[in-house]
Amino acid sequence: MSLTAPTGATQTLSAGLLTVGLAVTVGIALGFEHIGGYIPCMLCLEQRTPYYIGVPLMLLALLASWLKAPPPVTRGLLLVGAALMLYGMALGIYHSGVEWKWWEGPADCGAGAAGQNLGGNLLDQLNAVIPPSCSEAAGRFLGLSFAGWNVLASALWAFIALRAAFKG
Repeated sequence: MSLTAPTGATQTLSAGLLTVGLAVTVGIALGFEHIGGYIPCMLCLEQRTPYYIGVPLMLLALLASWLKAPPPVTRGLLLVGAALMLYGMALGIYHSGVEWKWWEGPADCGAGAAGQNLGGNLLDQLNAVIPPSCSEAAGRFLGLSFAGWNVLASALWAFIALRAAFKG
């Protein structure tokens, strides 16, 4: 299918699903952090970036499709969304590998400053929340860490975006 082929209900529905799906996915991550008390590591936070960019981008794709913008605009936005989710999937795979000790993580990702003496200043202690190590999964659910679940979610969203971009 060509990127210049007319768009229709498939692109509109897919862009809407992607907008909501990406928002819910990152919302779940934020819920685990702010409600569940799971402190994200540096790689966890980095994996949220494609969602933060993707939600407004997919909203633009939804508007472009709904307003009957030229097909390359809608299809192009969906392709960019797919690329973002593939990037997010790659980050999740990398992070999962770090957690399973298959390869080393970034040197600056960890609780390296945990032994630091902050003295008695309460404000310094409040501002010195040290994120967990990237090599330790905060928890595993059905055998997968948050990074592993992000791989599956990103793959799903990338598939939907790619299918919508190329489907008639």
